[in-house]
Amino acid sequence: MDDLTLVRDHTIYRCVMGSRAFGLATETSDTDRRGVYLAPTPLFWRFEKPPTHVEGPREEEFSWELERFCELGLRANPNILECLHSPLVEHVDPVGRELLDLRGAFLSRRVHTSFSRYAASQHGKLLADVRLHGAPRWKHAMHLLRLLLSCRDLLRTGLLSIDAGPYRDRLLAVRRGELSWDEADTWMTRLQEETEDALAGSPLPEAPDRARVEDFLARARRASAG
Repeated sequence: MDDLTLVRDHTIYRCVMGSRAFGLATETSDTDRRGVYLAPTPLFWRFEKPPTHVEGPREEEFSWELERFCELGLRANPNILECLHSPLVEHVDPVGRELLDLRGAFLSRRVHTSFSRYAASQHGKLLADVRLHGAPRWKHAMHLLRLLLSCRDLLRTGLLSIDAGPYRDRLLAVRRGELSWDEADTWMTRLQEETEDALAGSPLPEAPDRARVEDFLARARRASAG
């Protein structure tokens, strides 16, 4: 069984991500698809294991094997957690529905570390652009601000919403370069400070519910073996 067949025949969940899911799409926005496939259990009985991820078959499409997806989710990987909360679901089967029902099991205060680490990496790249070119890549600056808003509100409420609608106008102004770098950077700094403040009183648990996720994965593997 080739990699693309795994995606075509065994996808349990597929959604649209990127600007379209964030409420920040423009006329030129791509359609970024992300998915999860459940590799048939007998494939793991061979020396050559099925892939942990597959690109394609369409442009801007990327899928993870269920176990890898869950593993990254338990580490509070921002891409995985946001994928689970996309408002634009294209396909979901009964196993995928159970995965979505587990969304809360992946959320914990660990998001503070994972989101902040990712944000620091992206901020460093923006600073490098400013030093080299006098300005950042504004689209990347917009998406970093959106991520920081999402993390702050997640820590405050315990709920992850990726819809940036309330901030759409100002975020799109950043994308168009209508704010100065100093203004955008000041906003980033303020959001980081607000995120730190939100951590202490966050309703999120200290750690994700690993046992619940592992039980789901084991049941999915057993069902696939039959």
